[in-house]
Amino acid sequence: MKIVVDAMGGDYAPAEVVKGAVSAAKEFGCQIVLVGIEERIKEELKKIKSYPDSIEIVHAPEVIEMDEPAAFAIRKKRDSSIIRCVELLKSQKADAFFSAGNTGAVVCAATLGLGMLSGVERPGIAVITPTLRKNPTLVIDVGANIDAKPMQLLQYALMAEVYYRHIFKYEKPSVGLLNIGEEAAKGTDFIKEAYQLLADTDLNFQGNVEGKDIFKGKTEIVVCDGFVGNVALKVSEGVAEALGEILKRELLKSWLAKIGLFFIYNSLRRVKKHLDYSEYGGAPLLGVNGAVIIGHGRSSAKAVKNAIRVAMKEVESNVIQEMMESIKSRIKN
Repeated sequence: MKIVVDAMGGDYAPAEVVKGAVSAAKEFGCQIVLVGIEERIKEELKKIKSYPDSIEIVHAPEVIEMDEPAAFAIRKKRDSSIIRCVELLKSQKADAFFSAGNTGAVVCAATLGLGMLSGVERPGIAVITPTLRKNPTLVIDVGANIDAKPMQLLQYALMAEVYYRHIFKYEKPSVGLLNIGEEAAKGTDFIKEAYQLLADTDLNFQGNVEGKDIFKGKTEIVVCDGFVGNVALKVSEGVAEALGEILKRELLKSWLAKIGLFFIYNSLRRVKKHLDYSEYGGAPLLGVNGAVIIGHGRSSAKAVKNAIRVAMKEVESNVIQEMMESIKSRIKN
């Protein structure tokens, strides 16, 4: 399997991206195509003692920066690493594409370059979140489409249900609609219309869920528009970071607390691993005609490696065809 990687995407690119890609090639036995400024990629590879022969480099002289307007950058920088990656995926010279770069640019390039799946109007970014239950929650959308229509939320739910069944081997995942309350009458007209569309399907729809329910694992899938989903995601990240710092500060305040830390250290490490986004790697961009994984801008080598694992699982599961079939059979024209 061949994964094309945007070597220039992310706050710590290309160093962390190259390290993570090499680790993935070694651990998972996949072929990696590193796309970006060739000289800089080679400099990073030289720092690694040994790497598989399966690592390839494709030169792309331009870089879309994290703060550039997506649509403008895509039109202006035709020789960027993101554009080149999409072209390789479209021409079937790679099986999947990963980038931790400018999210808007990745979404825009993938949408225009790969096209949408039949029956899907807009793509959605699906993020895996840990919960208090055994199963994680898949939240869609968290930023690809901030002005979604009710029908698009239904399409998100149908794609997410197929993805969840294949990736997590869970036969009938439950679906919830993110709202300000659980009652069916709550929310805007837009949310009420989306509620009715979801209720009229054979999905395991559980009605409205609130923000607090995401991490409780009340439903396996939570559907929302990209604006709300992105705010919820960023708030969650901020709370997790703040709690970590507060806990660290309090544990180092006294000798007694430091002694107690010695006894609970392993437990704290397990908690940190459970909450660490790098363990989950990247988020699939569902709806485009190809396997595209988007990473956190701060992706470390570990996160890059795990994102490549996520990309490989999506390719192996062959979910794209079933997504199209699910939408075709369940949505009434």
